[in-house]
Amino acid sequence: MPHARTARRSVLLALTLLSACAASEPSTGDATGQVPNGVIGDFLAGRFAMAEGDNSTAANDLLKAAAQSPGNQELTLQAFIACLNAGRPEAVKLARQVPDSPVAQLVLADMDIKAGHWQSAEQRFHGLPRQGSTQLLQPLLVAWAQQGDGRTDTALSTLRPYVENPRFRGIFALHAAMIADLGDRKDQAARLYRITETDLSEPNLRLAQILASWQSRSGQPAEAQRVLAALPTVAPDLAIAMPALLASVTKRPVPRASDGIAESYFTFAALLRGQDSNDFALIMLRLALDLRPDFTAARLLAADILLNQGHPQSALRILNEVPSTDPIISVVQLRRAGMTDRLGRSDEAMRDLERMARDYPDSPLPDEQRGDILRNKQKFPDAVVAYDKAIARITRPVASDWLVFYDRGVAEERSHQWPKATADFERALQLSPDQPFVLNYLGYSWADMGHHLDEARQMIERAAERRPNDGAITDSLGWVMFRQGDHKNAVRMLERAVELEPEDATINGHLGDAYWAVGRKVEAQYQWRRALTLNPAPDDAAKLEAKLNTGRTAAVISGQ
Repeated sequence: MPHARTARRSVLLALTLLSACAASEPSTGDATGQVPNGVIGDFLAGRFAMAEGDNSTAANDLLKAAAQSPGNQELTLQAFIACLNAGRPEAVKLARQVPDSPVAQLVLADMDIKAGHWQSAEQRFHGLPRQGSTQLLQPLLVAWAQQGDGRTDTALSTLRPYVENPRFRGIFALHAAMIADLGDRKDQAARLYRITETDLSEPNLRLAQILASWQSRSGQPAEAQRVLAALPTVAPDLAIAMPALLASVTKRPVPRASDGIAESYFTFAALLRGQDSNDFALIMLRLALDLRPDFTAARLLAADILLNQGHPQSALRILNEVPSTDPIISVVQLRRAGMTDRLGRSDEAMRDLERMARDYPDSPLPDEQRGDILRNKQKFPDAVVAYDKAIARITRPVASDWLVFYDRGVAEERSHQWPKATADFERALQLSPDQPFVLNYLGYSWADMGHHLDEARQMIERAAERRPNDGAITDSLGWVMFRQGDHKNAVRMLERAVELEPEDATINGHLGDAYWAVGRKVEAQYQWRRALTLNPAPDDAAKLEAKLNTGRTAAVISGQ
């Protein structure tokens, strides 16, 4: 089956990952086992609000529950976490009531930092457990607290054993480099930045900003430009921000030790994000933003997590705090437009993107995103027009531009402009020959029409090699086998596709067709009936009904 893209790759790339913790539900009774009236209701209401991303309501309800059972440590902890997520001042008071919570100690340490009490913060950081998920974070925080206290050499000594150890060496080298840089230890900073660049070789936004700033400030402007120029190859959305990133390259990304603490929280959150420990990652990002409200990279990551959790309104609120002077404000504006559309305010999103297209006349991204919105609403001819405008802004297509040609090809195919769609799919493959989505879409389309079946099968097999557990691609491979008359292998492949994507109407319908072709007619009818329960498109539903009503072999062929 065709496999259209539904979302762009996130601007922020996670590194490698650690494990995190999950909050347990409290037993709401006190020491006698009695539950005060109203506690359970407030607790459940608070947990529901938290699950819905409504942190303010969650904080109100859990504070009520905790107030009715003041000796219940678990309730106090839940109220503390809710207040922390909501940015409520009660979080500090509650943190003092749960001294065994590592997160509470981080909140109190941040209060020490704001007051300039660096040694007190360092003591709290030393008291964190050196096991599990905090064994990476703790030495970073200790070192930055030592730097804040004016002890640069002590801070570097704290991190030295970790820099010499291959495990997570790149991360520790990066923070040691920033500490040496801030402490005017230029030779040490240069050596540590080189280790960082070697060990953390995959580009990502925050690393590129830090490395490029050092290179620019140390007389290597060409290297700084090279580092930043590599970003759009892995995160195409960043292309629109490239002029602003280059213009701000001499600015020191971490000018204060408190910013280094925030950077440590952000690093840890990115690692947790990659392991899908999203709730704990959000807590780390809240701590980072409490110390550094203008930390746009942290806001982008928090918004990405919230959006993936199904909370676009909360994600939008996080990004609305980014100042218009930030170097990556254009990326933030693109993300905000996507969230606005997701909230059902598509006209507002389209107006924002049209304004961006005027403000950034050299970038195809605003028009490309307009095309995405229109295509997702099945306004395919209008989407083609938007993609036409985006492609007209591309003077010299590069490999990463395969995406917009592919997107336009999908919109053209859906609006019955097959020759144009074929040309765009082939252009996408010229730019990026091994893209599995393009190989699959074009190969499946040919197979479904009965055209170029041998070539279609080769293309889909190449796609399957790159994504062997992709249900849509596995279905395409089974379908081209079916169209070639290889019904036995088609059954095997389509059964595998149904295992991978059991709730897909098209795949279940295809398996029914294959069963019918090999004489397994009862099973075929079962699959067709199942496909009808999975919300097929109206045209596909009519074909399934026809197959069940007539049982004619000719009705099996897709499109007939």
